[in-house]
Amino acid sequence: MIRKFSFAAALLLSLSCSAQKPGLISSAEATRIETYLASDELAGRRPGTPGMEKAATFIADEMRKAGLKPLPGASGYLQEFSVLRPKMTLLKAEVNGADFDTRNVIVITTKKEFKVNEKSGFAVKRITPADAADSRALGRAAQKLAGSKEPTIVLVDTSFASSFGRLTGLKRSLFSNASDIVFLLAPEIPASFSVKAEHSFEDLKMANVVGMLPGKDRAAEQVIFSGHYDHLGIGKPVNGDSIYNGANDDASGITSMLLLAQHFAKQKNNSRTLLFAAFTAEESGGFGATYFSRQLDPEKVMAMFNIEMVGTESKWGRNSAYITGFEKSSFGTILQAALKGTGFEFHPDPYTEQNLFYRSDNATLARLGVPAHTISTSKMDVEPHYHKPSDEVKTLDMDNLAMVTEAIAKSAATIISGKETPTRVKE
Repeated sequence: MIRKFSFAAALLLSLSCSAQKPGLISSAEATRIETYLASDELAGRRPGTPGMEKAATFIADEMRKAGLKPLPGASGYLQEFSVLRPKMTLLKAEVNGADFDTRNVIVITTKKEFKVNEKSGFAVKRITPADAADSRALGRAAQKLAGSKEPTIVLVDTSFASSFGRLTGLKRSLFSNASDIVFLLAPEIPASFSVKAEHSFEDLKMANVVGMLPGKDRAAEQVIFSGHYDHLGIGKPVNGDSIYNGANDDASGITSMLLLAQHFAKQKNNSRTLLFAAFTAEESGGFGATYFSRQLDPEKVMAMFNIEMVGTESKWGRNSAYITGFEKSSFGTILQAALKGTGFEFHPDPYTEQNLFYRSDNATLARLGVPAHTISTSKMDVEPHYHKPSDEVKTLDMDNLAMVTEAIAKSAATIISGKETPTRVKE
């Protein structure tokens, strides 16, 4: 009897201690947030729909309740912007007084009527074989220049003649505040030239949701926690279900981001400024993350924790996740070191053939050198619900989502305190 009583007492004491020391992140709170974001009420969170607006309102309210502040100069948490889709109606070019083949000219502008010549005062930049070894690298180099804040003529070396036309993709959608950029396939700036273009535009209104926790003693340095809150909306029915809820992709990432916001707001000890961002339109071109990134000084961004699809176990089981672009900076090594002895492991991306590092919302800042990486648990080779109506809350493991979020919180501690700073990403 004594042994039985002692065992029962010990068990009760153990349960009592466990109750007094809960995890940093609540799976019940994770379930509450996730359940709303992936509900049928939001109809798949497609940009431009009432469901997307409801999602933005919910996320903003969660940020407010957590104690986050709007960005400096903003009246609220919505970071609103316009995406313009141009349709060219006219393009003419002359070089040294003679007609110039317009296939060797790409005009990026938000003006209905655009003109430029050698007297317009545009900055001149170049893309040479030293800047881009192949067509993929050419595209990345051109994307960087397309984000310039000053009107620019970009001379593209003629060795890229066969792939130059692909750069027209840069003008398919433009931010309303985009600068004028003209790409010329030419070895040198001509003595005289003129380019005239005319466009009509479709104007699409969009909004990120962004909040911040100002830093204590290193406030100018920023650390970002992010995910995307859009999904595919209502589409082709599968087994009678036409709502693509996007529970894992990426309501799970937004849930994790909001849980981290709650956690760090309670800690009140971040030396660096923390930015929490829910991006729009990831599924339709990454416009939200791109716009957000262009409002920042990349030199002041110390790290970016982009969180995408963390609602299921990884290929290694529980207590694990992977980091895209692991080898491109010391970000992953720092996170691994911070979790030593916890039983949780961050692994390098096992799906490198899918180029995930440049397919998610970390990519814009990563191309600018920021140690911006995506954390995920999704088994991308065998994910059964990816981009399907079956991506619903019932398919997720909310305890695992909470554990992954807790691991992110613990592993980020040395970075947000300023003790550690990841190395910059190099192409």
